[in-house]
Amino acid sequence: METIQKDVIVKQFPQFEQPLLEEILAHSTIKVVAEGDEVMRTGQYIRSTVLLLSGLMKVYREDDEGNEFLMYYLEPGNACALSMMCTARDEQSKIMAKAVTEVEVLLIPSHLSELWLGKYKTWHNFVIASYRQRFEELLQTLDSVAFKGLDERLAFYLKRHVQVSGNEVRLSHQQIATELNSSREVISRLLKKLEQTGAISLHRNYIEVHDI
Repeated sequence: METIQKDVIVKQFPQFEQPLLEEILAHSTIKVVAEGDEVMRTGQYIRSTVLLLSGLMKVYREDDEGNEFLMYYLEPGNACALSMMCTARDEQSKIMAKAVTEVEVLLIPSHLSELWLGKYKTWHNFVIASYRQRFEELLQTLDSVAFKGLDERLAFYLKRHVQVSGNEVRLSHQQIATELNSSREVISRLLKKLEQTGAISLHRNYIEVHDI
């Protein structure tokens, strides 16, 4: 665990009032998670509300065979709404969360997170906004799965990745296939078609997105 620096919290959560910031500094901890390591896993009891201070994290479901279904990404300044729900209800996690890059997460004890809902308006608003944002992202993901073909799902996936990490998608074709529950061969073929239209450029270690 690392010592919490006030300026780091203020930078990512400038909306929090001073008394709330002081409580966060006094009672929370920061954990650094290496790239590729799990932040949360299915079946785990979540004892802390997770806020992201730096890096990029993905939240996903995983079946018994290890197939992944990407739900959403978390950027600095975001909270994992699903972890909040599990924490509040003292339930086991039904999701996985992994560090896409090295991340710093702020861990707030669950009893304080609940207490602050009635104590600090900015915390209450932040929690509600987090639920709303994640819900809207899940609806977009559901729409892409239920109503679109794999080519459109791939385009949606690349768009979303660009929104959170820029136009260089540093993922292998196999990684994308895993997250879209497809095969590497199919994804490679669809990416080649996108390249032919000028929407992307395929490089050795990354995909450059131009216009999707």
